[in-house]
Formats: sequence, structure tokens, C-alpha cells
Amino acid sequence: MRIRIKTPSRLHITLIDLNGEIGRLDGGIGLALEKPNIEITASDSDNPERIPEPFNKYAERLKKAFGKEISLEILSTYRNHVGLGSGTQSALAVAEAFKKLYGLDLSLYELASLVGRGGTSGIGIHAFKYGGFILDGGHSKKVKKDFLPSSASKAPPPPLLARYDFPDWDVVVVIPELTGSYGAGEVNLFQKYCPISINEVRMLSHIILMKVLPSIVEKDLDSFAEGISRIQRIGFKRVEIEQYGNLIWDVMGSVSGCAVGMSSTGPTVYAITDSNANSVKRDLISAFREKNVECESLVTKANNSGFEEEWLER
Repeated sequence: MRIRIKTPSRLHITLIDLNGEIGRLDGGIGLALEKPNIEITASDSDNPERIPEPFNKYAERLKKAFGKEISLEILSTYRNHVGLGSGTQSALAVAEAFKKLYGLDLSLYELASLVGRGGTSGIGIHAFKYGGFILDGGHSKKVKKDFLPSSASKAPPPPLLARYDFPDWDVVVVIPELTGSYGAGEVNLFQKYCPISINEVRMLSHIILMKVLPSIVEKDLDSFAEGISRIQRIGFKRVEIEQYGNLIWDVMGSVSGCAVGMSSTGPTVYAITDSNANSVKRDLISAFREKNVECESLVTKANNSGFEEEWLER
């Protein structure tokens, strides 16, 4: 048997609560994107060829759990550690293929736990399954007591609180030739700056509930853009941006009239607009180049349906 899996990517807009006073940690909002993608074909195999990183480590986890192997062909991928969630999408592509090939009755949460994803943010796992604009509920302090990124957390995946189809706005994605925080560097970022002030957590929650979410339902880009702009200067998102000195601030300030932010710990910058997407993209690229930073770029849309699958042989 052989199956093809194609995933979305995702923007992680912000974590919500890195204070924990109310008894929960994390939580977040984010958006699934049509491009870039992880796309693989997988087949059941007793003697698979060598699988490239990072896909091999997920196949090994599944082999350890179930005693079965798969062969993989990687059709498309994108860079790690740039803020677009390639790790989670790669992991879940492998896990979903494995599940289908061997007829396993496993939930999204079980799959994510098997491949070690969702320990802090649930945006990537819910983007994979459902697409759209996502709000996840974070973790009870009964299951997660420390401030840690997903890569270092063994907590179970967080619940999906809300999911909305996103309007047909253009999403400009600019990926500079820099590497975001990961591994020990990302852990240190959490340890150094958490807990975040409870006042900032409350302010951020207010903006999400009464500005960002209503603007999506009402398809009000101006209000959405105002909310996204305010989020960049609050709590842990501000910390993530300030890792890069003034670079990301200056780049984001080079465009107006759209929702501009940095995804996850960066360095990817996004701009969401209903007009002039190519002009916005040029301005962002020029702003990076003025700082002697080259970049990749694309214009895409939200993915409102999650991953695709196609049986090639049964």
C-alpha cells in the first residue's frame, strides 16, 4: 500500500499565558497556510530505505511503539527553525501515513503524543487536522508546571477551544536567511523571561477575545490588523521579536495598511492584506535587504481544510 500526505504550514501568532496565575499555561492563536507544504508518499515496508532527517526520528518513534516500519519519499519540505512549524507538520505527516497504512485507531492527540508534538503550542497539530484560524487552550498546571517550548515539553497536546474559517485575504510570507531560536537557546528564552506579567497576559487575552476573533468572524481586516499590531508589543511576543534587536521591528514598520507580525520565535515575518500583496512583499524584502539580510518570499492564502491524503496503491 502507498499513500500521499500533504500538510499545511502555520503562522504562530502568539502564546497567551506564560504567567500561570490562573492555573493554566501556554494557550495560543495561529493560522494554517496553503503554502509552504510538507508532502510525502509512504508505503508499508519490512526493509525501508534510509529516511532523511527529521522524518527518520518520527518513523523510529512509531517503530518503537508498534514494531512496524514504513518507507518514505519526501516530495516537498521547507526550512526548519524559521517560525512556520515544519517540525510538527513533518511529524504528523509521518504519523498520519503510518496510522492509515496499518489501520490504527488513533486520535490526533494520540498521534501528536507519539511523535512528541504539542507540548506547548497546539496550533501546529490543529492546523494539520482542521486548518483555519485556531485558538488552543494551553495546559493545566496539573500536567505542565514549567515554562518550556514544545521541543522540551512532554505535556500532552492542548485542547482546541475555537476554530474559524479565515477570510480570503492574501498572506505574504517573508523568510529571512536567519535561524530562529531552537533547542537550548529556545529553552533559555523561556527560562529567562517567564513568568510574563499577569497584566500583560490579561491585556493580550482582551485583545484576542474582543478584537482579533470578532474581526475574523466579521471579515474586518482593519480591526484584525490593529489587533495583530498590538499583539507584537505585548508579553512573550515582544520578547521573541527583541531577540533580533531592531531588525524585525524595522522590517515590520516598513509596511502599513495590513496585519503585520512575526511568526513564533521568528524570523519569518508575515503580512495579511486584501490588496497589493506583491507590493507589500517587495517592501518587506527591501527592508530586510537594507539590513543586508537576504530572504525567500511567497504570497499564499489560509488553509481552511487541513491536510490532504490520497491513496496511490491499496
